[in-house]
Order: sequence, then structure tokens, then C-alpha cells
Amino acid sequence: MDRKNFIRLSSLAALAASTRLTSCMPDKKAAGTDIVVIGATPAGVMAAIAAARLGSSVILAEYHGHIGGMSTSGLGKSDIENKDAIAGLFKEFTSRIKQYYVDKYGETSENVVKCKEGYYYEPSVAEHVFNQMVGQEKNIQLLVSHQIEKVNVQGDTAQEVVLKDRVKNEMKTIKAKVFVDATYEGDVYALAGAAYALGREGRNDFHEEHAGKIFFDYNDKVILDGSTGEADKKLPACTYRLCLTDDPANSYVLKTAPEDYDRNKYTRYFDDLKEGRLAGPKVFREGHGYYQAHFNTMVRVFSFAEIPNRKYDVNINPRPLGFPFPEENGDYVEANWEQREKVFARHRNLVLGLLYFIQNDPEVPEAHRKLANQYHLCLDEFTDNNHFPWQLYVREARRLKGKYFLTENDVTLKKTGRNTIFPDSIIAGEFPIDSFPVSKEASPDKKVLEGYIGLLPISPYQIPYRILIPEKIKGVIVPVTASTSHVAYSTVRMEPLWMGLGQVAGTAAWMSIQENKSVGDVSVDALQGKLLEYRQILTYFNDLSVGDPAFQAVQFWGTKGFFDSYEANIQQPLNGKTWQEWHTKLLALMGTANKILPGTASATVSKKNFHDIVKQQLDNSHASFNGPANEMISRAEACQVYYDVYFKTKRIAI
Repeated sequence: MDRKNFIRLSSLAALAASTRLTSCMPDKKAAGTDIVVIGATPAGVMAAIAAARLGSSVILAEYHGHIGGMSTSGLGKSDIENKDAIAGLFKEFTSRIKQYYVDKYGETSENVVKCKEGYYYEPSVAEHVFNQMVGQEKNIQLLVSHQIEKVNVQGDTAQEVVLKDRVKNEMKTIKAKVFVDATYEGDVYALAGAAYALGREGRNDFHEEHAGKIFFDYNDKVILDGSTGEADKKLPACTYRLCLTDDPANSYVLKTAPEDYDRNKYTRYFDDLKEGRLAGPKVFREGHGYYQAHFNTMVRVFSFAEIPNRKYDVNINPRPLGFPFPEENGDYVEANWEQREKVFARHRNLVLGLLYFIQNDPEVPEAHRKLANQYHLCLDEFTDNNHFPWQLYVREARRLKGKYFLTENDVTLKKTGRNTIFPDSIIAGEFPIDSFPVSKEASPDKKVLEGYIGLLPISPYQIPYRILIPEKIKGVIVPVTASTSHVAYSTVRMEPLWMGLGQVAGTAAWMSIQENKSVGDVSVDALQGKLLEYRQILTYFNDLSVGDPAFQAVQFWGTKGFFDSYEANIQQPLNGKTWQEWHTKLLALMGTANKILPGTASATVSKKNFHDIVKQQLDNSHASFNGPANEMISRAEACQVYYDVYFKTKRIAI
């Protein structure tokens, strides 16, 4: 594939050269730790916790003065469609959120109902929970207000990072055995010299139907005229995610327009109002901010989702043609920190300007202004930042060029069976493909802005470990800006999934130290086994719960091709045909020649026959079956026996 338009080979100086290093005090002797996590995003937090709980010493560094990324900066609901698809530390996070509301307001309180089992929350509550989780780990040292300046590489391996303390204006050099790049921008691996993609692939590069320049009808899920599939360097629009309240006692009212306010940036919304693009959706989806009173009003430029304490998670609606944010972030990703701060300010003023516009502009109908003035910034949120979120919503930036490049074809359902099966799957993804507009250009029929792919349905898919590992640079693992195409990234880029990937990264980093191997060379089987201990979902099934005794075994074999559908049917008897297929796959994994099984033509398999074969062919110490000779073995029991024998024979310690 020709990647000239969007693959960049970054060097150590790519960002550092444009940063004012000379204004900083020289660093003292380099400190050391097992693992350094750069970026206290939700993924970074979970990476640090996972590694710390396993015994590694961890430094967690964050540019802002707060941790939690978007989950503590206004993204007050978990972007997850199927709550059974992601577990692990993410489930611990949601459980703690719910418990916070139960402890404070009571089990049957309105706020507990509104938190929806912990999946909806106030930003300050999410920050409280993240701080609590990090604070309980004695192996984590947290460095807020620290920015990454440089990565020192020897040969092909990252050895040190140089951080700037933004408060003390001092430099710190930190040695580590593994570095976790949990930034939204991919700054660590870029500074280390890893290859990455920036922009959109073309339709023909990987034969992705929705790649490149696209106009997509989000109602009917069809590609519109004017789409060329052409590659470019454009990125989905950045915004801020607001937390608003309708409680007058907790309202911070915008009394003046923000700096650089220009009403002309928003007047295209009047055409949207007149032409029906501020109407209600064709299909209602729970939690997507649909309020009848907002339809066909200027308030519909926002999308509201109710969270506890009379507050709302407020997104910027990307469907109107007046959406002003595309093309405002082109100078962000590879900029120095001073320039990035200017981008933050530009987007902040653009968001506040939009809120001010619908609340105050005389051309906005009076009834709409009255409705808009029911909602204001919250006095008790972001109290050290004028009640405005600190984290820019960076929906996509760099994307790693890793050991594997995940594409749309891997995450969309084939005509039969499952999505692509990966033997190194380490988590399941499930959210629809969802890309914000990349351009202010409207489709010829005036239906949508270019680049917006609105909630294209997919089926749950597996994510291979290889997309977290740089192609050449060692010592770095990447749970956020992983190795995917633009289209595939548009489903991967959700905080619940990133939390799970963070847990993977922290676990793998710890394992690489234990095995004395590069993080890209750890035993995938052992990693999968460890993740399954924490109830991570590696393979999504419609009919398998995390509490099932066969959960770990069935999940593991789901990554090895034992199942060709989303139904595991684990309580059904094992039939001879399936037994032969499974046994053949198992022998191949163990490096043993295939053997014909006796009785494989039979409709079912007896426990005695199954256990006898395991004892004869796989493990001569395996216990014989002493029950009734004709008692049938279930698919679940077979999976469990194979799981135990495989890990024992391969001598894989978890």
C-alpha cells in the first residue's frame, strides 16, 4: 500500500525540536521505575493499576492537572452498546461509580437510578473514583502537570523519557523497562521514532467500503453521491464535551461572549433549522440525548444525555451542516505544546461561543433562547477551570503502524460466522463505527457533512494484541492510538474499550518484565490466561456469562477458532465432528501431528471416550473417567479439560 500521504516516520526530535527546552532547568540524575505510563487517560489509569496490582512499580504522568481524560472532562456516559462485551477493570470502575451514588444518596434514590448501574456519572464523580483507584495502589507514583518532551532510544529500544514539570519548570529523566503510550495523540511512540498513520486511508488501500472521502446517510446507512473514497490527511473534528445543569442554584451563566466570538461562525445553523436538520432522529437510541422539547429548535445543535444531580452530558451534534468544528484541528497533532494550547483555546472559544449564540443571539427565536437558557455550566464542576472541561475531545490523531493493521474488514460481520478470529485476541470490541465530520463540505443533497459516519452497526469483534505493538521500536506498548485504519479506529476509539486495552497494556508490561522479554514478545497464551482471570472478554458470545464455570476455557478457545458463530452452546453435548475439529486444532497448537479420533462419526461423545483419548494422546497423567460409560460430555466440559491440559502441557504459568 502507498502510505506516503499518511504514514509519518517520526524521530526523537520531531516534537522536542519545537519545544523550548532551553527555558527549563536541567534534569537531575535519571530516576528509575519498572513501567512509565504517559497519559492518565482512562486507558492510562487502568494500565497503571493493572501493572501496580501485579507488583510493578509505576509512574503515571499526565499533561493536565487532573486524571481521567474524557471520562472526567464531560463525557459522562459510557459509550458501550453491549454491556456484556467489556468487563475487567472497566466493570470495576462502573461498580465503584454506582457504589458512590448508593453510599451518598441511598440505594433507591433518583441519582442511583440516573447513574444506570454506574455507566452514567458526573465528571467530578468519575474523577473521584479514578483518584480513589490510583490512590489505593502503593506502587503508583502520580505526576500531574507533566508533559512529554523526549524519548531516548538505544538501538531499537526505548530507554528513558524526559518530562517537563509544568509547575516547577523543571526537567525529569526517567528510566523504565516498559513505556505505555496512553496519550490521545500517540506522542510517546512518535518521539521514539515509530511509524504511524495520520489521516484517512483510501478505499482501495485495504478495500474498506467506508474509507476515504465519504458522504454517509446516517439514517439509511448508505453511501451518498459525491463519495470518492480518496485518501487525505484530514481528521475527525475535535470538540469539547460539556457538563450542563438545569438547576439554577448550581448554574454558572455565560454573561459575556468568549474571546474572538464571531456569530457568523454559527449562522449556518439557521439553514439547518429551516430545512429540518435540527429535527428528531429517525431511530431513537437509549442514552443518545434525544429530548422531544429540543427537536426543531436551536438547542438541537447539542445532544443531551441526562446524568445524576440535574446534570447533562452534552455533546455537539455533528449532523447539522452548520457544525463549525471540522478543519479546526489540522494544526494540532504534530504541534509543540505552546501551539497545542492555542488549539485548546480556539476550540474552547468555539464551544462557548456556540452556547452563547443560542442563548443570546437576537436572530435565534425567542422561544429557543428561553429553552437554551434553562441550561448552564455547573458551578460544582471543573472548579479550577472556570467550570469548563480541561481535556479537548481528540477523537483521532496518530495511529500506530504496528505488528498488525486492523481494518474495517476485521470488524464488520461476514455473510456467515463471526468477524475475523485472532489467536492473539486480548479484548472484544462492540461499538458501531462512528466518525465525526472531517470537513465543512456538505454532500450534494445537503444531507450530511463529509467524513461523518454515524453509528454504522457492526457485530462484536476480536482485537489482536499485535495492534498494540510498534512494528520496530521495542519497549513501548500502545493501548489508545493503536494500529488500525481510520474506519476501524472509529469503533475502537471508545473509553470503555480503551480502559480494557489499558488493562491489557499494564498486564503485558508486567509480564514482559517477569519473562525478561520485550513487551511485543511475551507469551500471548499466558497473557490471555491472566486477562481471563480478571474476567476480560476475549471472544464475545451471546450465550456465555462471565460467571459460568467454563468462561475462561470457552473464551480462550474462542480465540483459537473453536467456534464459528456467536453462540457457544456450551451445555449441548459434544458431537464427534466437532470433537475432531477441536482436537485437530489443539494438536496443531501443541505441535503434535494430527490423529484420527475413534468414534468421531458418532452423534455424541462419551466422557469415558473423551478422557481416555486425552490420557493417551495428550497427558498420560490425566485422571481417568470413572462414571457411567455412556455419560455424554458437554462442550463446556470438553473446553475446560482441553484448557487445563493445554496450559499444563505447554507449562504456561499464569
